[in-house]
Amino acid sequence: MPTRLIINADDFGLTPGVNRAIAELHHAGVLTSATLMANGAAFDDAVAIAHANPTLGVGCHIVLTDGEPISPPESIPSLLGRDHRSLRPKLLGFVSDLLLGRISEFEIECEATAQIRKLQHAGVTVTHIDSHKHTHMFPQVTRPLLRVAEAHGIRAIRNPFEARWSWSLGHGGVSRRVQMKILDQLRHPFNAQPEILFEAVTSTTGSIGISATGDLNQQTLAEIMAKLPEGTWELVCHPGYNDADLDGITTRLRSHRKIEYDALLAVIPEILSHPNPPALIHYGDL
Repeated sequence: MPTRLIINADDFGLTPGVNRAIAELHHAGVLTSATLMANGAAFDDAVAIAHANPTLGVGCHIVLTDGEPISPPESIPSLLGRDHRSLRPKLLGFVSDLLLGRISEFEIECEATAQIRKLQHAGVTVTHIDSHKHTHMFPQVTRPLLRVAEAHGIRAIRNPFEARWSWSLGHGGVSRRVQMKILDQLRHPFNAQPEILFEAVTSTTGSIGISATGDLNQQTLAEIMAKLPEGTWELVCHPGYNDADLDGITTRLRSHRKIEYDALLAVIPEILSHPNPPALIHYGDL
């Protein structure tokens, strides 16, 4: 099977600078896909870019932590933080409450439905779903998101588990690599979900670049791409411009967004110039 590669930018709709970077990289032929945040401050700008670039695959970046929900807050109380209006601001608090059974799968389904419908009502053909901070690696989130995807005709979901060969390259911090190894035990429950097992909702062989988030510079990306084996892979990235709009957003990725932008422009054309390069696709091509 020939190698196929989806190059997906998360956080589409976060800021105009993130959106502009995504559009520029797609025009340069080094980015094939992006996942749009329904609650992003630059949502309308992202929708306009999506309509102007029909070859860009656009998924829904389901947000269950950080920011405002799309659903009426009173309809999803278990998803809210202490202010009872916003989603929990921290991933750790979300995961802790999820594992303690304090978060309703039904309410996850409701909010995911609201986010997907917002994209679809804006005329966006949703190629796939993934989740902000990879929360759908937990079965309590995987299950409702798969139900929602199938109900809305969405046939693909990100495999949230980085390929073991990728995180074994040693990119990113030690603590992040330890987290990847611990969370890898959730890989089997994800693959065992009926929708995944029987391919009602499909996915890739695996994801790459997750452990390198915040460290995905030109050298790191070149090392990952040099090891890319056969299969269908998704490169997870977060390109953007570190500008005044980004200063007003809660995110740990600031200056590194432009580093990722530059890395994609430098490395991907070089890879595509080699004999038998990977075929660049988006999730709608699966």
